Amino acid sequence: YIAFMPKPNVRTALHNLAVAIEHYNETHPHSALGYLSPREYRRQRVTST
Repeated sequence: YIAFMPKPNVRTALHNLAVAIEHYNETHPHSALGYLSPREYRRQRVTST
């Protein structure tokens, strides 16, 4: 995912890295977490305990 993002300079590369990390944590489903994003999984764990 990150490998295909444009990286013409350091500023753009850092911005795209932040976007990719945010996507991974906020919206990307993970099979090990029951196809929830890491943030959604944490939210459910906090509210269920």
